[in-house]
Amino acid sequence: MASLLALMAAAAFGTSDFLAGLSSRRLSAPTVTGIAQTLGLATAALAVLVHGGDGPRTDVLLWGAASGFGNVAGTLALYQGLAVGRMSVVATLSGLLAAVIPAVVGLALGDALGPLTALGILIAIPAIALVSWQPENPGAGGSGARWGVLAGLGFALLFIALAQAGSDSGAWPLLAGETVCVAIVAPLAARSILTAGRSTPRPVLVAVAAGVLAALANLLFLAATGQGELAIVAVLTSLYPGFTVILARLFLAEHWNPRQVIGLFAALLAVVLVSVGAA
Repeated sequence: MASLLALMAAAAFGTSDFLAGLSSRRLSAPTVTGIAQTLGLATAALAVLVHGGDGPRTDVLLWGAASGFGNVAGTLALYQGLAVGRMSVVATLSGLLAAVIPAVVGLALGDALGPLTALGILIAIPAIALVSWQPENPGAGGSGARWGVLAGLGFALLFIALAQAGSDSGAWPLLAGETVCVAIVAPLAARSILTAGRSTPRPVLVAVAAGVLAALANLLFLAATGQGELAIVAVLTSLYPGFTVILARLFLAEHWNPRQVIGLFAALLAVVLVSVGAA
């Protein structure tokens, strides 16, 4: 049951990113981020009621706030990249760096580097280069690789800060982080909406659907961790960029050159190895 819930969480995360990217092409990254993070704040508040742990502590809330900075930066970069670049490139790079950087930071802080994690990091280096490979005529928007890298850096900060916060206080770090996210992105979204003027309902509904799916993914992940081993759940959930890549291939007909095909598979393999080795 835990494996099924984790795969459902991965599918929800990946589909949410795809829909958010589509919506950002009609609205803006700050607007879509604002919608998604508002729903995320509501989900975090619900999670605190269900899993409050030992209650909030100052250090836990500070680390949670730091995770919020990473979350909002990563989400803004991700949605911008999905809007102007190639979703397969942006999603893969963000997921890869979000998995590898925390492992490297953990090593610097004294964690033992297992053989699987080391192998995953080694594979990640050429994978980043291959996925980011620019064809001779990449198009006006380019591949969006730089946005994927920035998103990965932001999400890496999110995961590092949450790891430092620990699990004793339950979902309180998530609530602190989502509060920071909404506080930062709300004025950006408001400015973007005022600048853009009125918009058709469809992209707004798509953005709401993306936010609902992201919130559902968080709840599915929490449910999966309660049903089974965190190591297995984390590995399966980390496959979420694959769903974004597949949807982009099916519905946007994104073309992959041979180097990028190798890079995509290598990136997924690196994420799995790092996740397994760090568990």
